[in-house]
Amino acid sequence: MSETTAHVTPVMSVNSAGAGSARARRAWIALRALQVVLALFYAFASALPKLIAHPSAVESFDRMGWGSAGMYTIGLLELAGAVALLIPALQSVAAMALGALMVGAFVVQVTVFDGQYAATPLILILPLTLIAWARRGHNARLVLLLRRQA
Repeated sequence: MSETTAHVTPVMSVNSAGAGSARARRAWIALRALQVVLALFYAFASALPKLIAHPSAVESFDRMGWGSAGMYTIGLLELAGAVALLIPALQSVAAMALGALMVGAFVVQVTVFDGQYAATPLILILPLTLIAWARRGHNARLVLLLRRQA
């Protein structure tokens, strides 16, 4: 490196370094708590009614014309996404996949159900996007794991 492009490391006091790492730790814990809450939501409030063929889920999927096959498929995808949100190597990918599922849910809510609950998938996309972005570093590890298996 030349003298003009030399990297300069800022000098931090012990207090500011401790505060920064404490803030980062709190942010990490908050993000992990958000992942757990979303995983619980997708597993129990969203996937479970579809997988046990709750009458409201059956009625909704019949109205869409997807029947039980579509209901069980969406339920399994939501359950897989919920589990994957809790696995470090899959967190970002799971958040992106669930986000894509929510885009589809929004379209269905607007076109089939006249937008009755269209806000729900839009609201869920926000924390999923945050998780996908914050955990994006795990994608490189996932690629390495997949390459090692191949």
